[in-house]
Amino acid sequence: MNLAQFQEYCLSLPGVTEEFPFGDETLVYKVSGKIFAASGLENFETINLKCDPEEAIELRERYEGVIPGYHMNKKHWNTVDVHSGIPNKLILEWIKNSYNLVVATLPKKEREKLGQ
Repeated sequence: MNLAQFQEYCLSLPGVTEEFPFGDETLVYKVSGKIFAASGLENFETINLKCDPEEAIELRERYEGVIPGYHMNKKHWNTVDVHSGIPNKLILEWIKNSYNLVVATLPKKEREKLGQ
């Protein structure tokens, strides 16, 4: 996966904004003001994604390129190495899962605006 693919996919999801709350080098994607994905902009090597705690552990055990979330709550976030051989299709699925986890926590009115 490359940076352009990551950006295009995240921005294709309903209600997503692209922001730089941590400085010019960290790209952050939010839905309704809540982060669901983050990565380095200059050195696109990893993506931080929200994950169900039990699934997070399972993915870390199954894939060498998945580790506890860097600079994030390690219980709820994974860092995915995009150059570790994990198929793009799977990474895109994990991005969508991260988005869905955040959307599920939003008030009903917000979810409805997003078509959820």
